[in-house]
Parts: sequence; structure tokens; C-alpha cells
Amino acid sequence: MKLIVGISGASGVIYGVRFLEALNSKNIETHLVLTPLAEKVLEQETNFNKQKLIGLATYHYQISDLTAPISSGSFLTQGMIIIPCSMKTLAGIACGYSDNLLLRAADVTLKEKRTLIIVPRETPLRKIHLENMLRLANEGAIVLPAMPGFYYNPKTLDDVINHIVGKVLDILRIDHNLYQRWCKDKK
Repeated sequence: MKLIVGISGASGVIYGVRFLEALNSKNIETHLVLTPLAEKVLEQETNFNKQKLIGLATYHYQISDLTAPISSGSFLTQGMIIIPCSMKTLAGIACGYSDNLLLRAADVTLKEKRTLIIVPRETPLRKIHLENMLRLANEGAIVLPAMPGFYYNPKTLDDVINHIVGKVLDILRIDHNLYQRWCKDKK
């Protein structure tokens, strides 16, 4: 399996870190693109730095490198995940504005009819945010907001993070044990 992973400058960059950790533990080939703001948020919100995060990926590309393999439809992947996805990135994808590698790779993913999962992390949402999400959903993207469930009775912040990452892995049909699945008789 080969996946493109984008991390944009929204709060919640830990979701992207945990997602890469999960893929790394499964030896899944990853192609990482970070926005400049994601790098800053990474250092503000986590104990990770850029180099440590890049070390979790198989390949890493500069945001400005529009000649990278992932900018072409001939580069075959199972899909792309942007986790977290800022409203700026979401708007760029929704409008077909591909002025950097993250946006171009998402554009290619959609035009090639591959799986694109967007994990927005913003609240409250404006009408334009919702319209952009609907626009992407109408094109086949999967919008998975970072909105954890609580039916499994999370005890820690890690439990909440793992739930969202696990939901993304579920869509990709990647086996995991990051959260306890729903059980009607759970007490």
C-alpha cells in the first residue's frame, strides 16, 4: 500500500503524527507533505520537530516541489489523507487552486478518482467552510471531521486522538486496535 499524507497548519497536528506512527508500524509506504504553518504548529503543540516527523514517513517532499512524483496522476497510490486539514487547504482543494504540492496532490487524487480523506479541525464552521466540504464530498472526497465519539469511554487525550486516527484507518481498510469498537452490552 502507498499513501500520500498531507499535514496542513490547523490545530490538531497530533492527529497527523499519530496517523504516520500507525502507518509506520504497519510498514505502509508514505509520501509526506507539510505546509510551513504545519511545521510551526507541530513545534507549538507537540514534542515533535520537523525532522522527527519526517523520520516517520517513507518519503518527504517540499511544499514548493511541483515536480515531485506525487504531483502526477501516473504516480499510483491508494489515496491521500490530509490530517489535519486547515480551512485554507480545504478551500484550495475545493476551488481547484493547486499552487503548491499539497494542493496539487489532492487535485490529482480527486481527478484520478482515488480516495481522498480530509480531516478538518475547525470550529465553529462558517457557511463557506460547509460549502467547501460539500463541494469536495460531491467530488468523492471523504470528509472526516476531528469529532471523536465518546461511546467507548475515553480516559485520556491519547484515547481521543486514537479514535479519530482509527476512523481514518477504518476507511482505508487498515487493521488496527487504536480504539474499542462499539459494543451494545459494554458496561
